[in-house]
Amino acid sequence: MNQEKKKKDSEFDIIIPVHNEAENILPILESLETHVKTPFRVFICYDHDDDNTLPVIRNNNNRYSFQIVEVKNRGKGPHGAVITGFERSNAPAAIVFPSDDTFNAPIIDHMYEKFKEGNDIVGAGRFIEGGCMKGCPWVKALLVRTASFTLHHIAKIPIRDSTSGFKLFSRKVLERIFIESTEGFTYSLELVVKCHRLRWKIDEVPAQWYERTKGKSRFRVFKWLLPYIRWYIFGFMTTFFKMSPETVRLKSND
Repeated sequence: MNQEKKKKDSEFDIIIPVHNEAENILPILESLETHVKTPFRVFICYDHDDDNTLPVIRNNNNRYSFQIVEVKNRGKGPHGAVITGFERSNAPAAIVFPSDDTFNAPIIDHMYEKFKEGNDIVGAGRFIEGGCMKGCPWVKALLVRTASFTLHHIAKIPIRDSTSGFKLFSRKVLERIFIESTEGFTYSLELVVKCHRLRWKIDEVPAQWYERTKGKSRFRVFKWLLPYIRWYIFGFMTTFFKMSPETVRLKSND
């Protein structure tokens, strides 16, 4: 194990919201160890102390050159887990990484390079050349493809995959933009459309997406549909009603 790498300051934090991911977590960590060269930390964000991911992490922590931090959700569900991870992170950028993704670690350094070029959000794009989305339930596939297509081609959002939760967010985004969402991964679309209105830079890199084969997804299409629609409309209002950056709610200390 490269102890020197582990001692370096993290240039970004990888936030992984988990819910009983004992079967998935080690392949993910092995993939990050193999493919990511930039110094980073991993935040394992969980709801309950009996989550079966935690013993696996604790029994294998010393195998990796990066630091693994356990973060207990101050709220509940995936939204609370990610927001708690954002609050704990103090690196220049944070990446929300899926808890069943063993194939996209090779793109993380590229995402960080895009951030270093001045982008405040870097998405992992399923709908650009080199990306894919396979095995997705048809209702979810129809909704996310339609939303992303129309947001890009009609509302002029600069990326082709706005709805994915797998994104890098700059420290500026996390410290300045007030997140109003309270459900699921809707915060991700919210931050994209708010950054677009603020005229902050957004880019994306190709990513692979495959329906999970182990564990249970916590994505709730119909439960989260209305919150997604709110930010979908927000994206269109920026373009068609020329809504100004001053309408974005920023944190009070700014």
